Amino acid sequence: MTAVAGPEQTVTSDQHLEQPYVYRRRELTEPDWRRFPGWADVTEAQWRDAQWQRVNCVRNIKQLRKVLGDTVDERFYEDLAADQQNMATMSMLLPPQMLNTMAPEAGGQLTDALYADPIRHYMLPVRSDREQEWPSHPHAERDSLHEAEMWVVEGLTHRYPTKVLAELLSTCPQYCGHCTRMDLVGNSTPQIDKHKLALKPVDRQDAMIDYLKRTPGVRDVVVSGGDVANVPWHQLESFLMRLLDVETVRDIRLATKALAGLPQHWLQPKVVEGMERVGRTAARRGVNLAIHTHVNHVQSVTPLVAEAARAMLDVGVRDVRNQGVLMRGVNDTSDALLDLCFALQGEASILPYYFYMCDMIPNSEHWRVAVWEAQRLQHSIMGYLPGYATPRIICDVPYVGKRWVHQVAEYDRERGISYWTKNYRTGIELDDPEALERRYEYYDPIQTLPESGKRWWAEHGR
Repeated sequence: MTAVAGPEQTVTSDQHLEQPYVYRRRELTEPDWRRFPGWADVTEAQWRDAQWQRVNCVRNIKQLRKVLGDTVDERFYEDLAADQQNMATMSMLLPPQMLNTMAPEAGGQLTDALYADPIRHYMLPVRSDREQEWPSHPHAERDSLHEAEMWVVEGLTHRYPTKVLAELLSTCPQYCGHCTRMDLVGNSTPQIDKHKLALKPVDRQDAMIDYLKRTPGVRDVVVSGGDVANVPWHQLESFLMRLLDVETVRDIRLATKALAGLPQHWLQPKVVEGMERVGRTAARRGVNLAIHTHVNHVQSVTPLVAEAARAMLDVGVRDVRNQGVLMRGVNDTSDALLDLCFALQGEASILPYYFYMCDMIPNSEHWRVAVWEAQRLQHSIMGYLPGYATPRIICDVPYVGKRWVHQVAEYDRERGISYWTKNYRTGIELDDPEALERRYEYYDPIQTLPESGKRWWAEHGR
């Protein structure tokens, strides 16, 4: 018996076509940091030490040369320097742990492997990565989500009816090139003079707690920054305990890319013991305590990351979830997304949760994907993972918020303009009677458009 597969091809009944994605369990591995000349003598004890990791972060090209030695051609450093001078919205800051996940299997000459590496692509961008004609979309903005406009006190964004974002500080243990808070987070670059938080940390936290006590409709607090791993532990624990004293707060989420970029921080005894105190208090008061991390590629999921995640779960954190960012050249294929999700969920006890489309900040067009590409990827990953571990791909629409990519109300594919609606008012629209009737626009990268759409933007978008 035969089945017709096409006009020139038949498939017999004893043949099996391979699935679009084939799962094979892969055990996590920690790349050997000693392959880099600058770390040839670093011991395992040093590598596991959070303070050693922080002290030895790579902050500039001179320090990168010291680590990589002569394994990288001069053209890469020149490319990197050109980006730092002319394009970068984030300064360079790479913990050894993060740098070590780049080109993990390369030996000897690293130049080509580094250029091709997905972690390098967003953590250490070079000038040749960027879109040449349209490096920025005409509608790109420094604060693309308008979070600062929705501050009710400094650092506290009240965008959703029941949820707030608390930015405790403006630094991270590592800086991602695509950072959505590039207007505030990190050191200034030649392109971007960063805004600064004005209040002292204690005064900012006092104002946040006071607002929450006066606003019983808020039940969910995302504690972020920057990255909470840069808040001195005693200060963070004190703030979390104060949050737990607010009776109307029922969910607390800690946002930290450092779980992947600097897992050594979350394995420190003082942090583990402190999280246990917070976890016990949260459980006693019936508050859901979770950690949200940010992993974009399977290479970042190492045994140390899994160890840190499990340490947090063991001391009372209810869930460790991943909120990645969907980026071209990093994870914009179904294989890349599924490999990452299986490593997170199956090997590291981290729940795949969201993949955000890269936000419309300046010089980000080479990373961004179109809405239709995101919809295609969402479709392609369905059915492989457990339902509870199948992430949603999200478009964070300015003045709207998070929307599943299939929730688009209308879509002009030719010009790459999608239109979205919402069912709540943000904090700055409480007196706006048209907020729930208005359509809000989002824009595809111009290089993804048909020629007619590119011509339209060339004529109207400059």
